[in-house]
Amino acid sequence: MNDYSWLWDWPAHVPDLLPGLGVAMLLTVVSCVLGYPLGFFLAVLSESRSRWVRWVTIAIVEIGRGIPALVLLYLVYRGLPQIGVLIDALPSAVIALTVTAAAYSAEMIRASIAALPPGQTDASNALGLGRADRFRFVILPQAARISIPPLVNLTITMFHITSLASVITVAEIMHAAYLSGAINWRYMSVYLAAAFVYGIIAVPGAILAGRLEQRLGGARPPRRRLRARLAA
Repeated sequence: MNDYSWLWDWPAHVPDLLPGLGVAMLLTVVSCVLGYPLGFFLAVLSESRSRWVRWVTIAIVEIGRGIPALVLLYLVYRGLPQIGVLIDALPSAVIALTVTAAAYSAEMIRASIAALPPGQTDASNALGLGRADRFRFVILPQAARISIPPLVNLTITMFHITSLASVITVAEIMHAAYLSGAINWRYMSVYLAAAFVYGIIAVPGAILAGRLEQRLGGARPPRRRLRARLAA
């Protein structure tokens, strides 16, 4: 006989998952606080005049985007000990998620810089601004307006990705849900509660990102093919 009690008893499991929510939020904040500045640095280097610097930076970004976060988690937590580097589960998750955040934010920031009209550079040159001043006072403020909405969306995605950290025993939401389900065998109820906990954070965040995009002009950075970027 089917048991449909999960339709009404799942809210009872939400309090059990709140400690895991705190860990997930911590992972999200730390990985983004560390990853976004690194992504900005990589984005600037990817527009370097030096072809070698540009190639190396683009290779780093593309590799970071190409390797799934789950694989990075295993590489750091399971792989590094084989070469004598032992890292606990939580720092391993921070490292892996920071790499992911840096790679994706680098591409978003680079594309935002590339979205600016060429006339901005011409106007800066006419005013006698040097390369550093042009980037600081003209390009960066405008690129920030374009990049903020996608970075907010990326932050929500990073919050979702923290669920992968359960595979290396980090006590986030999914790990707490698995343990709770293993005790009472109410998996449907527990995972519905987990979906609710993720939703109460992600849905308002998505609404915020949409409103920011409208408020900041809704500009979307253009996508450039990898071959064109390398040849530029």
